[in-house]
Amino acid sequence: MFTGLVCLIDLTPRLRRTRRNGKPFDGEILIDINHILMSAAMIWMSWSMESALALWVQVGVFAMLTIVLVPLLVRARAATARVDVAGHLVLNAAMIWMLAAMPLLMADMPMDMGDGSEMGMDGQMPMGDAAPMMMATPIWVDVVNVAFIVLSAATMLWWLSRLIRSGHHRLHAACHAVMAAGMGVMLVLMNG
Repeated sequence: MFTGLVCLIDLTPRLRRTRRNGKPFDGEILIDINHILMSAAMIWMSWSMESALALWVQVGVFAMLTIVLVPLLVRARAATARVDVAGHLVLNAAMIWMLAAMPLLMADMPMDMGDGSEMGMDGQMPMGDAAPMMMATPIWVDVVNVAFIVLSAATMLWWLSRLIRSGHHRLHAACHAVMAAGMGVMLVLMNG
């Protein structure tokens, strides 16, 4: 929630200035929008069961945002700016992975249905000893997931170093570090 609020607070005056000046959206506006949507999606997925349609709509949204952010990487002049944008692209890729792989990552996790019974992520109700075996997470999914956890951790460390070294934009650096940490934690929890 912190990341979404920081970006929303930053986005509002940026949009006003952009409208006033008649300029197109700049990269910072796109990054704010991206983080607002990512924050909302992560909060939503931690509190509710996603339908397959909702998952794939979100994959589409974040894939489009990733494509829109790629030119920022190409236009970035300084190495620091390129790594900043690369960090956002890494988090988008991790988000897309999380959404697309969620059914596989959580395949062997039973869910409490609130009435004392449990249901597997595949929607099957276990029935005592005769319960069907829940599908295990494939090894390749675990490997790719660990890679995204490592990338999220590296991105978090990058933003923490930016927070320490920067004299300005400290709140944004903290926001991006928290988003990267949250992404890594969500991926760890989903892989239970």
